[in-house]
Amino acid sequence: MIRVLICDDHLIVRQGIKQVLAEAEDVSVVGEAANGPDAIQQARAGGVDVVLLDIAMPQRDGLDILKALKSEFPKLPVLMLSTYPDRQYAVRSLKLGAAGYLNKSADSEQMIDAVRSVTRGRLFITPSVAELLAGAVGAGGRPLDDDKPLHERLSHREHQVFQLLAAGRSVGEIAEQLVLSPNTVSTYRARVLEKIGVRNDVELALFAVRMAQLG
Repeated sequence: MIRVLICDDHLIVRQGIKQVLAEAEDVSVVGEAANGPDAIQQARAGGVDVVLLDIAMPQRDGLDILKALKSEFPKLPVLMLSTYPDRQYAVRSLKLGAAGYLNKSADSEQMIDAVRSVTRGRLFITPSVAELLAGAVGAGGRPLDDDKPLHERLSHREHQVFQLLAAGRSVGEIAEQLVLSPNTVSTYRARVLEKIGVRNDVELALFAVRMAQLG
């Protein structure tokens, strides 16, 4: 029996995933977590064969949780789930040690297949993600991270802060929306400005407009 821990902050999503996995006789959901610390605590308790982890999580985003899990449990397969376009986070997740990446729009058969695959030690990727991986490596296996557009070098949380700053939100408003302290948001803001190469929020907003125009 494959023992699954589901980590997603939305109860209705966790229930939906449980219903999907219930279709497989060899899969059992043994735990649910609504946040990263809870997921790590349950992983420490043992009895988990694979973690299904949502990327968009409160407090600590899914990529941060992934790094923590792989640091403490390097052999525990983590299957990332997301509603974001594959190109935004798939390659980044796999580089951080995810055993697979699956969009939440996937059908039940594909999700069950993904759980089985990563539990057997195989990497699960869809054809679209495979294309992204191929594009992420240049001739001779050279990573192409340095060739990526500036805004695509941001972490998940940095990208969230970037979008909200570009929309004219204040540090306080962003902190309230993302359930973070203002100091933490200010730290993310400083990282965003540095990575994009702008000096203030006005230049950041202009940069966002240019990216939108480029599609």
